[in-house]
Amino acid sequence: MAPIIIVLIILVVLVFIALIKTIQVIPQASAAIVERFGRYTRTLNAGLNIVVPFIDSIRNRIDLREQVVPFPPQPVITQDNLVVNIDTVIYYQVTDARAATYEVASYIQAIEQLTVTTLRNIIGGMDLERTLTSREEINAALRGVLDEATGKWGIRVNRVELKAIEPPTSIQDSMEKQMRADRDKRAAILQAEGVRQSEILRAEGEKQSAILRAEGEARAAALRAEGEAQAIRTVFESIHAGDPDQKLLSYQYLQMLPKIAEGDANKLWIVPSEIGDALKGLSGAIGNFGPTTPGAPTGGAPAAPAGAGTTKTVGEQRRERPRID
Repeated sequence: MAPIIIVLIILVVLVFIALIKTIQVIPQASAAIVERFGRYTRTLNAGLNIVVPFIDSIRNRIDLREQVVPFPPQPVITQDNLVVNIDTVIYYQVTDARAATYEVASYIQAIEQLTVTTLRNIIGGMDLERTLTSREEINAALRGVLDEATGKWGIRVNRVELKAIEPPTSIQDSMEKQMRADRDKRAAILQAEGVRQSEILRAEGEKQSAILRAEGEARAAALRAEGEAQAIRTVFESIHAGDPDQKLLSYQYLQMLPKIAEGDANKLWIVPSEIGDALKGLSGAIGNFGPTTPGAPTGGAPAAPAGAGTTKTVGEQRRERPRID
């Protein structure tokens, strides 16, 4: 009985192992390569799969999702003989599990070496300045070469990115100095432009202010002159309407003479030449309205003294005097 039990136990274990090897569960976005006696048979897709135990074997399980592989910095010589270190990142995806297994021994290593050689060919035809400013061009050239070369390996290169481009330290210092000088130059230019614009605006403001001030002064002078003209016109019309005689004008003229001499600054007073005519008119008015000569009758002409003709008033005598021009 004991040997039979041992045999049964062995058979149960073998059956269990056979079941395990027969049923293969492949995760989503994965694939498995099946070989029968060392020869490719088929590719297992995601889900539950049945294989022949002890005859079929799983050679390789491949992830079909997009992969990201960063490569270490690679020294590359530019056209102007400068060594730069370039870091690259490759985004690829396996599209054919069979080709990725049998067409290339290690597609990761193959992609890395192909990237390095292609990058050296591209950068070798560019100078440093163009290399630093042409990342999109380099990425497109790399992607075209890698996609064409890896297509037969069952791999599609989706994107190639240059993560960093590091020139030599001396070149970096020179570039920093140049950039600092350019920034200082731009700052000086902007400051000068600002000062220039400010001066222009200030000059324009002063010009407008002067124009407005001149216009205001001219307007005020015109209004002042118009007012004075109107006042003179009004006074003249009033005088013309009142019809004054020479006596009144002479009296007003004499009243204005003390006002002319007013003020502490008047050190010299020049008597106008017209004062003689005014005094003549005023004296004539006083003579006409003053008392007559003593001894003359009240209601008639003054009596003539002995040995003389008819007595005349002072005003009449002044009027009869010859005028000396």
